[in-house]
Amino acid sequence: MTGLKIKITGINGYLGQLISQKLRDNQHLVSGVKRELLYGDPAELQNEIKECDVLINLAGAPVLQRWTSKNKQLIYDSRITSTLNLVEAVTQMKPEERPLKFISASAIGIYKSGKIHTEKSTDFDTGFVGKVVLDWEKSINKLPRTVQQNIFRIGLVLGKNAKTITNLLLPFKLGLGGKIASGNQPFPFIHELDLVNAFVWAVEECSASKTFNLVAPQNINNQDFTKALAKSLHRPAIFPIPEILLKLIFGKAAILLTHGPAVIPEALLENNFEFNFPTIESALSEIIV
Repeated sequence: MTGLKIKITGINGYLGQLISQKLRDNQHLVSGVKRELLYGDPAELQNEIKECDVLINLAGAPVLQRWTSKNKQLIYDSRITSTLNLVEAVTQMKPEERPLKFISASAIGIYKSGKIHTEKSTDFDTGFVGKVVLDWEKSINKLPRTVQQNIFRIGLVLGKNAKTITNLLLPFKLGLGGKIASGNQPFPFIHELDLVNAFVWAVEECSASKTFNLVAPQNINNQDFTKALAKSLHRPAIFPIPEILLKLIFGKAAILLTHGPAVIPEALLENNFEFNFPTIESALSEIIV
């Protein structure tokens, strides 16, 4: 399926640039939705997105920052308020002007820490992140039933330009890397190219409204990742990062690094989605050259 008209919120972000480029390579007509339109005149937003075939929603401020009252409001509004406005714009359109598909980013932070989750799990996190993600997904669910809805609950994205990698490369190359806190916390990851392929698959092939865990099939923890990264760089990793230091830097947001859910991409596997980088070793072999 080629030649679709696709609109993307957050197109200038890390994921937006990767996804939009691949879609253009596949001969689709891709353009962004200006950020100000997500909070401005509903009529202008409606005019911007009407008659597109697919609407991809990637807008959202970074969650890993100190959770001050101001930042928490920004994190919430950048997801829920913008999505509600998009959904309202779609709802108010004539049926023939609505997109055929609405594909939205979400996060594995919806799940309760310390447990294993497939898409069937309803054991959700009751903290700040859980509330944000749950409200985010509920906003999408208000779309007209005639619009196909796909949600990707995304794990930690790894790639050459991903912040996780760029922030860690120097200390690890210097032999100063190490696990975070105990290192036992789950580390659900996804290589950026598998993420891009999943979104393209949703655009071109997926034909049912469904939620997907977008993580690699391999279940590892932070210590496993640390060992694999150190091995790929031929360096030791003997300097653990204490939890107290992370709390000093990020405050309550440090929990994103010290705790987390284990997540299985059951729905993608059932749909025969092919992961090019199913293990941490295969992911790092592409990233570290």
